[in-house]
Amino acid sequence: MKALIGKTALAAVLALGAGAASAGVTVNYVESDKFADLPFAPWERKEVLDDLASFFAELGKSLPAGQDLTVDVTEIDLAGREYPNSRGARDLRILKGGADWPIMELRYTLSANGQVLTSGNAKLTDMNYLGRVNRMSDGDRLRYEKRMIEDWFNKTILQKKS
Repeated sequence: MKALIGKTALAAVLALGAGAASAGVTVNYVESDKFADLPFAPWERKEVLDDLASFFAELGKSLPAGQDLTVDVTEIDLAGREYPNSRGARDLRILKGGADWPIMELRYTLSANGQVLTSGNAKLTDMNYLGRVNRMSDGDRLRYEKRMIEDWFNKTILQKKS
């Protein structure tokens, strides 16, 4: 699982491409095998972590030139609850909108030219995840988590008012 952390962090940086070499995002998953809620199957867990790292990298493209963001994710609890599928396909995730909202805990550092601009800990939550408009595709199984991450990124990193 430790190898997964390094590969995921590298994938997040590489996802930025050559055009954004001056701004980058590094995502590390700290003890991801202990996260509260990820899919049961190892390949699905990796898929979810890679997808979230790629999304952080996509958001990082809006950072000013020379700024770098490091995110250490310490906890993930995805929206809904997962139930094993007895037919061998993907497990079934049920979204009820009750006490099953997405939660993510992380540490972050935004730096430029080796100087720390801001850093801290954050607990991202979206208790009303089913009641809000979501610009993410209905086919994106992490659309609620991504909206929550994007809201945090805009308010905390880019300091945009919503």
